[in-house]
Amino acid sequence: MKYLYGLFLFGSIIMWSSCRNDFETVASTGNLEFSRDTVFLDTVFTNIGSSTYNLKVYNRSDEDLTIPNVRLGKGETSNYRLNVDGIPGRVFENINVLANDSIFIFVETTLDIDNLGNDLEFLYTDQIQFDTGGNQQNIELITLVQDAVFLFPEDLGNDMFETLTLGSGEDAVDISGFFLDDDELTFTNEKPYVIYGFAAVPPGKELNINAGARVHFHNQSGLLVANTGSIKVNGAPSTDPIALENEVIFEGDRLEPEFADTPGQWGFIWCTAGSTDNEFNYTTIKNASVGILMDSNDGDRTLTVRNTQIYNSANIGLLARTGNVYGENIVINNSGQSSLAIQLGGTYEFNHCTFANYWTNSFRSFSSVSIDNAFDIGGGEFLTEPLLGANFNNCIIYGNENIELSLFSAPNTAFNYNFSNSLIRFNDTNNNFSDNPLYDFGNTNLFTNVILNQEPAFFDTNNNDFNIEMNVSGAENIGDASINVPIDLNGINRATPPDAGAYESVMFPEG
Repeated sequence: MKYLYGLFLFGSIIMWSSCRNDFETVASTGNLEFSRDTVFLDTVFTNIGSSTYNLKVYNRSDEDLTIPNVRLGKGETSNYRLNVDGIPGRVFENINVLANDSIFIFVETTLDIDNLGNDLEFLYTDQIQFDTGGNQQNIELITLVQDAVFLFPEDLGNDMFETLTLGSGEDAVDISGFFLDDDELTFTNEKPYVIYGFAAVPPGKELNINAGARVHFHNQSGLLVANTGSIKVNGAPSTDPIALENEVIFEGDRLEPEFADTPGQWGFIWCTAGSTDNEFNYTTIKNASVGILMDSNDGDRTLTVRNTQIYNSANIGLLARTGNVYGENIVINNSGQSSLAIQLGGTYEFNHCTFANYWTNSFRSFSSVSIDNAFDIGGGEFLTEPLLGANFNNCIIYGNENIELSLFSAPNTAFNYNFSNSLIRFNDTNNNFSDNPLYDFGNTNLFTNVILNQEPAFFDTNNNDFNIEMNVSGAENIGDASINVPIDLNGINRATPPDAGAYESVMFPEG
């Protein structure tokens, strides 16, 4: 009996103490402290929810406090939403904060620019108000709302949406996507474009993207170019190297600073089999899974890439399978696998390009540039296509691994390539490739005037700045002047002899 009575008494004490909510507090007197005095919710597109931001509220006193009121200045009509210490709402009463403790307030918003004003960009503001009268303390809330053109699959009802079919027969796969209408085949620079799912250029049609256009992709979205279709990205030189006002930029739809360089936010730009005469000029592609995928295009040249930067690809920057590609003044960096991957042969020429890879997000087992003419289909069998030519002139191939060039050739299949007047990182410290004739750097039919393992002296690889430093770079003055790319990616006239890579060397900026 004594045991049972003691157990009952102990349980009663626990229940009483856990249910108690009448501990004594004093009202706050305007002496709260905060982790910040303004919450910037950064830029959001109209009708797309923001990220969730947090504010920490501190009680630095030795007494438990009650905040009589915590509310948004615009009350229940505010377009902001709060969660105060786990409770959602816009107006709160009697919020307790223990002595020398703190609580979290989370803030988010969804805004419709049509209800705010007629400008393409609208600044929406409010306040979180703590207490009233002479004790009131305010935290400012600020959001820039940007209007956009939204492109997305048609809602067919019953949770069904428009789809595109890739492949045929047993290999057919349906994906969330849609064909662009004729009146959607020109992207202007008047408003940004936000794409949900995969937007496809129809067969026989051409998508033109004007200078200064901004194209944003939602998660698992992208752009397809169908058989006999084409894409023309018509960027132009910019006067502001930061704003890149005339460049065409493809990126994700998360505009917060913490997403500025996050790989894999969207899918890819896929020039599918049979698409033709695709062109990218003065273009930046960033934060995709694959920047450009050019698939099974042979015969006439089907992809031309000039003055283009591809950064932060979760897998590959530029992937071409059995392609016919010309590129100049290209910079690719920070790819989870290769920055340039040439698969299953084809025909390629790259002049004054910088293929770098300084990926640090995870372990990387692929070289910056990877070239092959075969695909392993299992069982010791390979699908092969001839590499008719892969010529790299006045290029830099470098990165943070010792071996940044990978070559693989299937027997009895053409594998023609040449690297000339280029700087390559190939530091074979363990002599793993010394007997492989593909890496015979003394063979002038394969490697002509190639420099190995000299420091290119890039300005800032962490921030994708691949300008090279004058009087320091191993790529300086090693180019062949007969390669006709007279202006570098900065718009600077190339010297004679020119430097390798997309940039002419310049003095490293002071400060």
